[in-house]
Amino acid sequence: MKNSKSNKSFVRALKCSVTGQTFDHDRYHGLSQCGAPLLVDYDLGALRQALDRDEVASRPPDIWMWWEFLPMEPETIPVSLGEAVTPLIPLDTAGQVLIKDEGRLPTGSFKARGMAMAITMARHFGKSVLAVPTAGNAGAAAAAYGASAGMDVHVFTPIDTPDVTVREISFHGAKITHVDGLIDLCGKQARAAVAKFGWLDMSTLAEPYRLEGKKTMGLELALQFGWSLPDVIYYPTGGGTGFIGMWKAFRELQALGWIGKKLPRMVSVQTTGCNPIQVAFEAGHEDIQTAFSPVDTVVPGVRVPKPLGGRLILQVLRESGGHACAVTDHSALSRRDEIAANQGISLCPEGSACVATYYEDITAGRISPSQTVVIFNTASGLKWPMPDVKIG
Repeated sequence: MKNSKSNKSFVRALKCSVTGQTFDHDRYHGLSQCGAPLLVDYDLGALRQALDRDEVASRPPDIWMWWEFLPMEPETIPVSLGEAVTPLIPLDTAGQVLIKDEGRLPTGSFKARGMAMAITMARHFGKSVLAVPTAGNAGAAAAAYGASAGMDVHVFTPIDTPDVTVREISFHGAKITHVDGLIDLCGKQARAAVAKFGWLDMSTLAEPYRLEGKKTMGLELALQFGWSLPDVIYYPTGGGTGFIGMWKAFRELQALGWIGKKLPRMVSVQTTGCNPIQVAFEAGHEDIQTAFSPVDTVVPGVRVPKPLGGRLILQVLRESGGHACAVTDHSALSRRDEIAANQGISLCPEGSACVATYYEDITAGRISPSQTVVIFNTASGLKWPMPDVKIG
């Protein structure tokens, strides 16, 4: 950080994503007064004058190389477990379709990016006890980064969360509350505990900093593509923090003149057993009107019946010329098994749902085989139960 030309934060304010109302960034905020997510607003004009992309590219490759694009002060010591750049792995022989494997991050998922940033800022503001509703991986990341920061972490997770993830959460010292329901009910119980005990609510988009950490996926992708971007991005979308964050990153890079005018088509991927984004998008709604019911999918990362960021997700889809898709659980899991056996790539169910969607889109003519595509594998496949062993 000390090698930068700049020596100050470039944050101007926190801004309500619905009304545009601004809030002082020198104190901690949750949602805006209308209950909407807050977004970090930067002085991009000053950032353009202080920094060039060659300088960023010369830094050690991790998420903190982008610190001027993050809400921290230059002297802030991040809560880090070693967040390296994740690789792009070819899925096809032509190299047109690439898997961005977020399973290489600490705690084995993309949640490390968001929690590293959010817990860094929570420590900066003197917070010491966190509450996290989760489908699994966010809780694991919160537990690990919370332990690193010396914080107490309370995780609320569905009773059917994969056992390996529950054990991981406990292994890092977090306190677990099993909830007989989905992440929306986990969120209600977490918020009740926050109100009762004064803990910090670390729910998806309930604070502005997890999104900024996830934003580094988009910044990193631009650097990996030589300051350009792929034609299409497939992303598994439950709460949508990474989906929204990547688009924010692309807009900020565009405003700096670091990338051109052409941005990727963004494709949100869910399963047919929980696809509120697809339903709202295809109906032409500006937000998700009602919670999806009944939820019937084994893919944990998309089991979000009514995401808080629904309005922002739909906005990204329309601005990018993208679309919302859903595939069956069977299609997602069979692709996972096929790719593991034939190509050696271990995908999580959410990542394999994106691969299945890509092939369905090729068949339907929604995209061209000649287009450059990035598919996000958001966690290591080793965090999900594997098929039974076949001997002989």
